Amino acid sequence: MTDSTDIIVDIATSMGDIKVRLYGDTPKHRDNFVKLANEGFYDGVLFHRVINEFMVQTGDPDSKNAAKGAQLGSGGPEYTIDAEFVYPKHFHKYGALAAARLGDDINPEQKSSGSQFYIVTGKAYNQSQLKQMEQQLGMMQKQRIFDNLASMNRDKIMELRRNRDSVALQNLQQELLAITETEAAKNPAKLTDEQIKAYSTVGGTPHLDGTYTVFGEVISGMDVVEKIQKAETDRNDRPVDDIKIIKMTVEK
Repeated sequence: MTDSTDIIVDIATSMGDIKVRLYGDTPKHRDNFVKLANEGFYDGVLFHRVINEFMVQTGDPDSKNAAKGAQLGSGGPEYTIDAEFVYPKHFHKYGALAAARLGDDINPEQKSSGSQFYIVTGKAYNQSQLKQMEQQLGMMQKQRIFDNLASMNRDKIMELRRNRDSVALQNLQQELLAITETEAAKNPAKLTDEQIKAYSTVGGTPHLDGTYTVFGEVISGMDVVEKIQKAETDRNDRPVDDIKIIKMTVEK
């Protein structure tokens, strides 16, 4: 599929039914999800990571028939999906469907897992908390820009270090900091009115915005997600009593 059509998928779970809309403007994630759903890939997988007021995560094929207490979360197909950040249009509001992934330290391109995904529950924030979060987002944005610039100048930095040229190193650092400020000012890390409204009412997980691909949302069945997030869990956040996806059906 190459068009920008949204697709509806029904997810039957052992706790009830969830209906999701996959966004047409994140086509790689949409098409992969549809492919796996049609193949029955998700049938029988567990919700292996559940954190109240945060999210519920599933999609690890190794969780099928997994022994009680077994640590899960590293399974998936032998591929990843390129990030598709459509931000701030798609953000981590209550009910958002997003792709799990490995951390930035080993996944700097922030590529998504080929199969694991999570549904956001989160919590509501007051205005002062959102303001503070906005400042943190700004700091994180500048850190990413600076780190990218430092990576691009790595050879030059290493040469200056070898030559113990501290003056030139400091001058380069100041130059990169100035570029960072200029780049950050072009697209300030500010929450949109829509984000502020959602995060201050229904809630969500704003600290994940712009770093994990949001590719859909729940359109019915959040009561089921609520039940899942409140399940008793072990020290690895795995529900003590298995909660599984029974079947996914792609609506035509």
